[in-house]
Amino acid sequence: MNYSIDKDSNRTLTLILYVLYIIAIFSAGLLAVIALIINYVKRSDVRGSIFESHFTWQIRTFWWYLFWNIIAFIPFFFLFFTGENTDLFAGVALIATTFCLTVIGISWIWIVYRAIRGIIRLNDNQPMYQ
Repeated sequence: MNYSIDKDSNRTLTLILYVLYIIAIFSAGLLAVIALIINYVKRSDVRGSIFESHFTWQIRTFWWYLFWNIIAFIPFFFLFFTGENTDLFAGVALIATTFCLTVIGISWIWIVYRAIRGIIRLNDNQPMYQ
């Protein structure tokens, strides 16, 4: 066991950021934005340590999470092209909603998976990337 790593304040911060990413799914992503800002502000403090790879992992997780959440809402733009046809509108709305909920659900599972995987590696005092 490496006690110098275990007592490092950056280790605690990294763990807190992972937790913020997990509970961000219940805050409409607001906590993920806060965690991202902290990642960028504190990135220079962790440069050269095992925590640098964890910060990179967290930052990439956020940007992919945002990308997939934007993709989830794209089908709703097709509602503008349905005109006054209510049957078409209802069909497009149903498909868009189903697609959106599916993609967001998968992105929630994915962000939690990435955070848990990071916590496990952090607990083992290992960087995310070899």
